[in-house]
Amino acid sequence: MRFTATVAIQQEENWYVAKCLENSIASQGKTIDEAMDNLREALQLYNEDNDETPSSNRLFVTTLQVAI
Repeated sequence: MRFTATVAIQQEENWYVAKCLENSIASQGKTIDEAMDNLREALQLYNEDNDETPSSNRLFVTTLQVAI
């Protein structure tokens, strides 16, 4: 089975952190590609041990401007 994950990537110093927004699983790497590969592996391992079917609910991501 396959599912499409929504991923946010943020640079933190010398690392890229990739986080799945559907279930908050995260991983990191020295490059964006490495972070994505590591996240893919983490998601596969997570779903291997998890009896629940990955969520197929639609997730909407946007930005919000806040006055500070």
